[in-house]
Amino acid sequence: MTTAHAPHPDHAHRHGEGCGHVAVPHGDHVDYAHDGHLHQVHDDHVDECEAAAHAPHGEHGHRHGEGCGHVAVPHRDHVDYVHDGHRHAGHDGHWDDH
Repeated sequence: MTTAHAPHPDHAHRHGEGCGHVAVPHGDHVDYAHDGHLHQVHDDHVDECEAAAHAPHGEHGHRHGEGCGHVAVPHRDHVDYVHDGHRHAGHDGHWDDH
């Protein structure tokens, strides 16, 4: 999964195991839910982890929502759900991979 490189300025907090934020597996790295968005540790700084393009998740019959059994992660103006090692977000009647 390709993500845009978007450094998060002035981020003094160090994310990692036990940092207190929800850890979300995402492709070849781990994101951390923080202040309504997702951070990815990158070299000596933290990036905003955002998909580089719209990526619909095909053939997804499961409906995410309260009580669906997947971890809910607040993300900007919506909620993503951790499912099968990535995040799903509702979008115009289908699910996107985030």
